[in-house]
Amino acid sequence: MRERQTLDESISGVRSLTAAVEDNTGLIELGEEEGDESVVSEAEAALKALRDEVAARQVETLLSGEADGNDAYLEVHAGAGGTESQDWAQMLLRMYTRWAERRGMKVEVLELHDGEEAGIKSATLLVKGRNAYGWLKTESGVHRLVRISPFDSNARRHTSFSSAWVYPVIDETIEIDIPDSEVRIDTYRASGAGGQHVNTTDSAVRITHIPTNIVVQCQKERSQHKNRATAWDMLRARLYEHELKKREDAASATEAAKTDIGWGHQIRSYVLQPYQLVKDLRTGVESTSPQDVLDGALDPFMEASLSQRVHGDAPEVEDLA
Repeated sequence: MRERQTLDESISGVRSLTAAVEDNTGLIELGEEEGDESVVSEAEAALKALRDEVAARQVETLLSGEADGNDAYLEVHAGAGGTESQDWAQMLLRMYTRWAERRGMKVEVLELHDGEEAGIKSATLLVKGRNAYGWLKTESGVHRLVRISPFDSNARRHTSFSSAWVYPVIDETIEIDIPDSEVRIDTYRASGAGGQHVNTTDSAVRITHIPTNIVVQCQKERSQHKNRATAWDMLRARLYEHELKKREDAASATEAAKTDIGWGHQIRSYVLQPYQLVKDLRTGVESTSPQDVLDGALDPFMEASLSQRVHGDAPEVEDLA
């Protein structure tokens, strides 16, 4: 039903655009024949207004991967650097939450480990919405922040690294067999808010897939049974995403980037001082308003990365900055 709805919307959208172009083109011809400049101007303005809708639908055509329409899991991990990186990880978590809210998507926190002094060590979000994975999949990688540290009494400039990794939620039609011998299951006490019960019982669950060293964890529910079920869903999704990555030429580079959250592996830099600039190192897309980006204005970066994946190129920087 979801696929049918998507196809119906795509077909009706193209038909609507085609009809609008034909109608306004006809009005221009009629206005020119009758010498009515007002009709010509009105029709030309209508055609220009269609550009934004056409551009939006062009981007939608880039979301054609087999799992692009699915919900997504988003993991954020702080890199080396202690409090600095943990604070940056929390900023990234907020950025993606804001982005999802702007698009009318729902966000659930499945796991969150607070930092010692500030920020977070890691967190896992479930992002629910149309094409959630299709949009977010280009955000996997290391993100670099340059700023005057709020934790440094000497107000020195610091560079911090955190990573984001995205994988799709898979439905029941996709069967993934995971032998018990290939996993290790650990339980532990959840951290953070949640009341006495959550913090005094081993309700949180961590599952490690030994052959791939993929680790998932969930502490959302008070029930260990529910957390275990969610963790198994997350593991199946991670293994599915792992298989998808194998089909891409960039798989080796992506896996190499996961080995080190630091210099030489970042996909995007966010500079707050001494100047203000966010630059995607894969596509060259830039923004001179980091605060807007950190508030969720990520679409230009995502669109350029999607275009690069599909066509091997990216839209002009001037069109998106």
